[in-house]
Amino acid sequence: MVDYEVIVYTGKCVDATTFNNIFIKLVGTDGESKDTKLISTVHWILPFSKGEVSLEYGIPISMLVLVELNKQCGWLFIEDSWFPDKVEIKSPEGQTYIFPIYRWISDSKVHCFREGTVSHLCALLFSPRWDVYKDGLPHCMRAENALSLPCELQFSFTKATQFFYNICKNRTSAKKQKCTHTFLFPAYITKHWKADSLFGYQFLNGINPMIIQRCTALPSNFPVTDDMVFLHGRSLADEMKNGNIFLCDYKNLDGLQPNIVNGKEQYLMAPLVLLHKTPDDKLMPIAIQLKQTPADDNPIFVPTDSVYDWLLAKTFVRSADFSEHQLSSHLLRTHLLAEVFAVSLLRNIPMIHPLYKLLIPHTRYTLQINILARNLLISENGAFTTYAASGGEAMITILERALSSLTYKSLCIPDDIADCGLESVPSFYYRDDGLKLWEIIHSFVQEILEYYYKNDKEVLEDSEKLSLYDKCFKTVADLVKFVTMVIFSCSAQHSAVNTGQYDYGGFMPNTPITLQLPPPTKKGVANEDTLLQTLPDINATVHGMATLWLLSRQFVNNVSLMYHQITLGQYPEEHFTEETPRKLIKVFQGKLLQLSANIKVRNESLEIPYTYMDPAVMENSVAI
Repeated sequence: MVDYEVIVYTGKCVDATTFNNIFIKLVGTDGESKDTKLISTVHWILPFSKGEVSLEYGIPISMLVLVELNKQCGWLFIEDSWFPDKVEIKSPEGQTYIFPIYRWISDSKVHCFREGTVSHLCALLFSPRWDVYKDGLPHCMRAENALSLPCELQFSFTKATQFFYNICKNRTSAKKQKCTHTFLFPAYITKHWKADSLFGYQFLNGINPMIIQRCTALPSNFPVTDDMVFLHGRSLADEMKNGNIFLCDYKNLDGLQPNIVNGKEQYLMAPLVLLHKTPDDKLMPIAIQLKQTPADDNPIFVPTDSVYDWLLAKTFVRSADFSEHQLSSHLLRTHLLAEVFAVSLLRNIPMIHPLYKLLIPHTRYTLQINILARNLLISENGAFTTYAASGGEAMITILERALSSLTYKSLCIPDDIADCGLESVPSFYYRDDGLKLWEIIHSFVQEILEYYYKNDKEVLEDSEKLSLYDKCFKTVADLVKFVTMVIFSCSAQHSAVNTGQYDYGGFMPNTPITLQLPPPTKKGVANEDTLLQTLPDINATVHGMATLWLLSRQFVNNVSLMYHQITLGQYPEEHFTEETPRKLIKVFQGKLLQLSANIKVRNESLEIPYTYMDPAVMENSVAI
């Protein structure tokens, strides 16, 4: 007789245990066992959380490749759900087999799971269906609502509790603010929002560092001349040649029909902004044109104009940046693409495949958060649709334009920085931290995939990888770069464009979600009243600020409602069972800890600390 020692582990999430009976069958290359009931290691009157059993058979069943789990309702209890983490089995020869599970079992059917080191003949977890939210946008997952998702893809109980607690708190605060007209503004932005230095700084280290690029030749529709600008005694041509002139072009917003908010027509411009790197290494705005087409009624504003002419011009730019950031940099480049990655992974890659193991933690909660975004933010009555200048007809057009200009290289930060000519811009912390993060992620992914793919031929011959790989990824290096891009987009990039939304948008004049007056058509007319009448009304302001607060929120003060934030590189679900990948994960985590420590030291000397690319405060996935 031979013995197989079996231990089944239940997850730690709320309601993971079950009062039902658990049966297990072992399947090997030379045979299989009978269904055997697991004996709970805790008292029989408590729900099943951990079970073990010693299975005896007359002959070995050789190498184990499969376990079958079957949950049966006893006569005293109704059927409930169970969330097993993994099954560990020790063979008579002393070999330990680990079967990762990490999914809900809600029925009485037989569920099969492959051994963690097997990477062939594996079943998919489930196959979600594609859907079209709007023509011209990335496809999404077909789901009526969040509850229609499989249980393992839904928010955990604590995550859901914390999220909806924040929504309730958010709505209560919005009602109070609407009545009292009082707000809690980020102090630094409140004090310095008029300063040209902060205006320029935000293009590098604010929440939208994606629009700026080095300018080597002025666009034909932006006729700035030397006599308009002050460049410390140098010409525009010389400064462009020296790499000191930068351009921000909001052409994606051109010619759109702005929204109607609270029954009133709103205004949305498509400005061009010229910036200069000064001798003391500050990025300062030197010229702003609020519409794309030059005209007598479309003046080029400069810092020497009247105080309110210049401030009003910058306000229209900041409002345009809000729409460009929310729809292109944030929604499209992180949320919508992350959903494409998540659905593709679930549809095409088996659970035991190394690509699944690498990527599944970086899709956590993404499908549900996107369903909520479509229902609560960009739906017909959503907050963005209702109160943002770009929330009406313009929204889909902006997304379509952004998608049509999106490139693979622009999703890879080393390529994007180089293509935009931003390699040597001083005090560019998004770039500095982002490139270091990319390198750490890339090194980790490379070592993991090179463990499984010994050469390029094995990539081509892998029948279980995405069919797309056969056309696009013919080498290990190609595959490594793509997986790095996915992980970076879902973690670091999302953190960069999401986490600081309330920091910069919590003081409405710095980032107006809409504007109520058209732009000035000539200089010397604007005054303080003009600015105040241009800014959004109280109702739109409150809802805009409340939404930004919610999207930036991760924790609540009430400890009992906190959920465990899984930061970049933390993998509580142990999908990798081999020793080498486990060691590589530890090395990866160590490098992230060191980078986080270095960022904290750097930030101590900064007037505005840059924390958005600190791996200690970013989640593994697009989860908010």
